[in-house]
Amino acid sequence: MVDKPKAKHLQIGDSAEQLALQYLKQQGLQWLSSNFRCKYGELDLVMKDGDMLVVVEVRYRKSAQFGGALESITAQKQAKIIIATQHYLAANHLYHLPIRFDVVAVSGDNRLNWIKNAFQT
Repeated sequence: MVDKPKAKHLQIGDSAEQLALQYLKQQGLQWLSSNFRCKYGELDLVMKDGDMLVVVEVRYRKSAQFGGALESITAQKQAKIIIATQHYLAANHLYHLPIRFDVVAVSGDNRLNWIKNAFQT
């Protein structure tokens, strides 16, 4: 059975996540997981910055015409990320680590904007 190719928007999302991952590694963060899924949502990237667990939401926007990447992370999306993080912590026995929620916004020309502590629990 041959897998059908991913839809273009999914390929773009994957590319943005890879770009963000490489950038964050260059900044000294350590990669732990990508695309962690549970019934409540998905975590794009999970990394460590020293002793801190960093959950990274990657957002791609071709342009800011209809709002930027950060504005697209609604309170409802934040809640899903937070509950998915709780499941990640449980699955990996990482309750002891402090947590930070970051956003990496990727623009159509592959510019990155890393927003540390983008939202709180």
